[in-house]
Amino acid sequence: MLINRMKYFRSHRPNKKLGQHFLIEKDIINQIVKHINPKLQDNIVEIGPGLAALTQPMCEFLEELYVIELDTDLVNYLLETSFAKKLKIFASNAINFNFLDIFNKKNKNIRIFGNLPYNISIQLILYLFKSCSIIEDMHFMFQKEVAYRLSASPGNKCYGRLSVITQYYCDVIPLLTVFPNSFLPTPKIDSVFVRLIPHVTFPVFINDIKVLEKITNEAFGQRRKILRHSLSKFFNVETLIKLGVNPTLRAENVTVSQYLKLAYYLIMK
Repeated sequence: MLINRMKYFRSHRPNKKLGQHFLIEKDIINQIVKHINPKLQDNIVEIGPGLAALTQPMCEFLEELYVIELDTDLVNYLLETSFAKKLKIFASNAINFNFLDIFNKKNKNIRIFGNLPYNISIQLILYLFKSCSIIEDMHFMFQKEVAYRLSASPGNKCYGRLSVITQYYCDVIPLLTVFPNSFLPTPKIDSVFVRLIPHVTFPVFINDIKVLEKITNEAFGQRRKILRHSLSKFFNVETLIKLGVNPTLRAENVTVSQYLKLAYYLIMK
């Protein structure tokens, strides 16, 4: 299968617009599959299977695997593989895919994984957060910078709006650093394989996520300002103090739970 994959790679020019970088390092592939730990009857979806570097070994553990692939050439390639009978292929864009359809097929929460194109990774996970109630876990390859932003803690230079929104929805666990020579074509940056586990319960439930998005956008959009200035359109100093948030802090020093308290206050106001 590896020989056939490499032959196909030579005839298939990676699509730059789709951000295609195919995994080729066998040891990394094995480590990723081990981290995902697929079980026979899991309800699993792969986003962007490409040349099936992860798809094939995952199929060895599964009864069936749903795959979402936008590139029609790669869809045709998948249909010709020896494990095609295990695949349920959707020739579609994951960014507007209805994951509820797959949930309804088995009435079982979905596990999602993929070697994501760098150019859509943030847009895609923000979209997936809308379906977190039916997702058991997600395992994705991100460029290193994005992985750091997802998992960053307050005070870290990578901590920002994306950190807060992501950590509201999920626990973020970086698992594996992957270097450029593990891909073809070779990217110019390192990657990190990350596990995202949606929260079953929320310490503070935000029923209008747009409020949290507005607050974090204002705060991190003016990082150099202290909160009494950057969030002045939402809160006065007395309210910040009442909510346990120091008004002299800057955006990067405010915890996720504090941002949630601020959002909850505005929603309930």
